[in-house]
Amino acid sequence: MGSDLRGPRVSGSAVHAAEFIVSSARLGELYECSALLRRTRIRAEEIVDEARALLTEAEIQDDPERIVIRAAQLDEARQAYCKVLNAYVTICRRINEERQEIMQAQMERDRLTGLSGVT
Repeated sequence: MGSDLRGPRVSGSAVHAAEFIVSSARLGELYECSALLRRTRIRAEEIVDEARALLTEAEIQDDPERIVIRAAQLDEARQAYCKVLNAYVTICRRINEERQEIMQAQMERDRLTGLSGVT
């Protein structure tokens, strides 16, 4: 009977360890994605700035055809930037949620471990 009582605890401990490893790996992947999106966001900002500068140049030269083209390019660059920014914000939120889930699971395991040690 003693081995029956220890079996689930050992198995549960192994499951908790495996869940922690999976969660940590997932969090690591999310961090990698956020780093890539951060670099992409920075580049998208640069592209918006470049498009704005080209539009300003066309306006200074009072070239109506180029103004229309550059305004469309600026609008397209802004839309692309918004998509990248939204993706970046979404992944940052997910990282925070994942981190909280890991911390809550760890606190729950600590609480259960503390209670099982008293018994």
